[in-house]
Amino acid sequence: MLKAGLRLLTMVLVTTVAGAASAATCANNGAGFTAWLKDFEGQALASGISPATVSSALDGLSYAPDVIAKDRAQNVFAQNFLQFSDRMVAKYRLQKGAQLIKSNAKLFARIDKDYGVPAPVLVAFWGLETDFGANLGDMPTLRSLATLAYDCRRSDLFRDQLMAALTVIDRGDLTAAEMKGPWAGELGQVQFLATHYRDFAVDYDGDGKRDLLHSTADVLASAAALLVHEGWQRNEPWLTEIRVPSTMDWSQSDLSVRKSVAEWQSLGITAAPGSTLGPASLPATLILPMGRNGPAFLGYANFDVYLQWNQSFVYALTAAYYATRLAGAPPVSRGGNVDGLSFKEVQELQTLLAKRGHPVGKADGMIGSGTRASVRAAQLELGLPPDGYPDTALLQKLRAGG
Repeated sequence: MLKAGLRLLTMVLVTTVAGAASAATCANNGAGFTAWLKDFEGQALASGISPATVSSALDGLSYAPDVIAKDRAQNVFAQNFLQFSDRMVAKYRLQKGAQLIKSNAKLFARIDKDYGVPAPVLVAFWGLETDFGANLGDMPTLRSLATLAYDCRRSDLFRDQLMAALTVIDRGDLTAAEMKGPWAGELGQVQFLATHYRDFAVDYDGDGKRDLLHSTADVLASAAALLVHEGWQRNEPWLTEIRVPSTMDWSQSDLSVRKSVAEWQSLGITAAPGSTLGPASLPATLILPMGRNGPAFLGYANFDVYLQWNQSFVYALTAAYYATRLAGAPPVSRGGNVDGLSFKEVQELQTLLAKRGHPVGKADGMIGSGTRASVRAAQLELGLPPDGYPDTALLQKLRAGG
């Protein structure tokens, strides 16, 4: 299983601070939890949740200091693409994924017909999130969500999740006792947020329940429904490994730069052996996750959907790459000598970039879109190839005052 809370952690970056009513009742210790929970019960009843559900789900819940400790102790997601994909797209996941595609062929054909999402895409998420349902987590979900909703750090985000979890119980999909998972409250074999469970879960096996814990049909169709909601396009590719000429203008390797496949080809880009480029007119973006010397891809509109599923760029690219492998693509080329930075070096680089006026945000050691944009700008200023990847050459120039 991926480290719990990764998707919720990235959501924090786009979650706004809520109103005064929530701020007045949250706290950073357990002293007022019982009173807060009583108030929340009233809100749940007022929103239409049945008294029986409120009682079964919330009566006797206690503050969970262990959940808060895990929340505060989260390590940042600092692995590069090859490190993460080597670990997550392991041989056993490729073999198991292929077996599941074969053994569930009729189900996947039905989902593809109904939603337009191919089997490899769904199986890749299934494998990365919970090892195909083997690792769902065993912490009481409602206890986790209530504790995190009461905690001031992200109270409004988790209040929404807790209310959504009550809705899932109230309509009969799961019982309160069945709701177990990782510490941050994700649910089911593809680790849906409770709000996603409420809004996009599908009863695909026709038993009257949307069961993302036990029903393979419900799990996979629900994942497809969410992907379609996020913009998945039927019969379109998501990712192609490519070869890039050394004459490329490296500043074009930016997710905001889109050209047709034909335009990229005119610049010398070709498909990697065993891979196939999308249609000539299809817009695509050049992805160099480890700079000009590392692996290279074209990402299409469907790749954007991966970033909606999880805003971690490395996770999204790994999930997309895993799906290509399940669809028959060969292992990615590792490229040449990639001179990456350590976590502490990335923090130092971010600090130095900020001193030069680049908007990197917090020096958190994470190579996100803001850091990549600032790195590219600094590379242009300092006469380095502007591929947006932080390396030793850039750090040394920044240390020297550039």
